[in-house]
Amino acid sequence: MPPEMARHQLTQDEIDAVFKHGPATSPSAGGAKVSRYNFLRPNRIAASELRAIRLLHENFARSLASSLSAYLRSYVTVNLVSFEQFPFQEFVEGLPSPTIVAGLSLRPFDGSGILELGPATFFPILEMLLGGDGEDPQSLTREITDIEQRLVEMLLRVIVHDLRDAWKTVAAIDFTVQCIEKEPQFLQLLPSSESVIAIGMEIHAGSSVGPLNIAIPSLAIKMMHEKLNQPWVTQRSDPSGDEQQKMFRLLEPAPLDVQVALDGSTIRIEDLTRIQVGDVLVLDQPAEKPLTCRINGQEQFQGHIAQSGTQCAFVIDDVVGAS
Repeated sequence: MPPEMARHQLTQDEIDAVFKHGPATSPSAGGAKVSRYNFLRPNRIAASELRAIRLLHENFARSLASSLSAYLRSYVTVNLVSFEQFPFQEFVEGLPSPTIVAGLSLRPFDGSGILELGPATFFPILEMLLGGDGEDPQSLTREITDIEQRLVEMLLRVIVHDLRDAWKTVAAIDFTVQCIEKEPQFLQLLPSSESVIAIGMEIHAGSSVGPLNIAIPSLAIKMMHEKLNQPWVTQRSDPSGDEQQKMFRLLEPAPLDVQVALDGSTIRIEDLTRIQVGDVLVLDQPAEKPLTCRINGQEQFQGHIAQSGTQCAFVIDDVVGAS
C-alpha cells in the first residue's frame, strides 16, 4: 500500500463512529443543511410563483362575481378561501360525492385541469336559473338529471370563460371542458401522485354558500416559470377601460326598479271609511312641484307627469347631482 494512502486509512473506532452517528459535516461544505426530498412530490412550485398564481385567482374571483351576478340577475360574491399544493389523489379524496367534476384541457400545455362545483353550489344556482330566488336553499345530495346537466354546462361555460381571461396576463391557455363526471373517483385525468395547485373558492348566491374548487397540474405551471416571475404579474392594477366596458355590458340586461310617487297626505280612519267612488283626495304635492324618480330606491331624476297615449308617463327635466 502506498504511504500516502496509509495516512488516510480509518481506524476501527472511526469506522464504528461513522456507522453509529453518520459522516461528519465537512468543513469545506460550509455547514450546509441537509433537507428531505419527497419523491412523491417532485414538482413543488416556488413561493414567488405561488403568490403570482394566488393573485391571478383573486382577480378571477372578482371577475366571476360580476359575470355570475349578470348571468343570474342577482347579487353574487366569490371569495378565495384556500390555496394549497398536494397530490392529485388527495384533492380527489377531499371532494364530495356525488358532485359535478369537469375535466379541463390546458392547450397548448400538456395535462388536464379539474373544476368542481359542489351540490351546495349548483342546486341553488339551478333554482335561480329556473325562476327561483335561491333564498330557501335545500341540502340536496342527489345526482343531477340530464336536463339539469345541460344548465350546468351553460354555467361552466361562464366560469371557464372568466378563468381563460384571468390567465391571459400569464399565458393564453385555452381552458375547455373535456368531460363531466358526477363521481370524483371516475375522473382519471392525472396520475394519483402528480402534484396539483388546488384553489378553493366560495360562491355566495342568494342565501346559499357553496364551493368552487380548481386544480391545475404543477407540471403545467412549471412550464410558465419565466412568465410567472415577471414583476407585472404580481402587481394589482385597477380595472382597465376594456374591463369596465365588459362589466357594463354584463350589467346591461339587469332589471331595475323605477318609482315615481306623489307626496301623500294624512287622513283619519273615520274619513277613510266614508270614501266613495267619485270622491277627491287632496295630496300634499303642489301641481307645479317637480317629482322625483328613484332607481332602486336612490334619487336619480326630477321631472313631471305627462301622458303617453293611454298611459301615464314621467318626463325627465333634470338629473339629480348633475352640474
